Amino acid sequence: MSRVLIVASLLWPLLIGAAVIANVRSSNARWTAIVYLAGSTICHQRPERSFHTAGVKWPVCGRCSGLYAAAPIGALAAAGFRRRRREWPAIAFVAAAALPTAATLALEWLHVSPMSNLARALASLPLGAAIAFTLVRTAAGPSKSIE
Repeated sequence: MSRVLIVASLLWPLLIGAAVIANVRSSNARWTAIVYLAGSTICHQRPERSFHTAGVKWPVCGRCSGLYAAAPIGALAAAGFRRRRREWPAIAFVAAAALPTAATLALEWLHVSPMSNLARALASLPLGAAIAFTLVRTAAGPSKSIE
């Protein structure tokens, strides 16, 4: 299962990018609709919160883009990670990684500072990597390495 998660963490951002490129080139590829539909089930896809390339909106918002961009890093790191006797509990690890994202949310909701899509994406990078790392390590079980 851990290998499936690693492959998925690599493929999803590539599919997102490929769908945008296909739409920029106006290739009218039907598969891009599936990527955008999948994105709509997990993301609000608000245009003002999404990146655009050559006028084409990405299938996910800026924050989700950061999560998915960092996921392969976390998944691959987990594959090479050796368990230690003392590790942070997974929930504490993910919670710590969520702090930058939580900070941007708080600043936005309190109307202290508007956030750009780039700021949202950058703040979500640690969380995306931590979630993927935790999922891959959990799927690998108590063994010392991913098999």
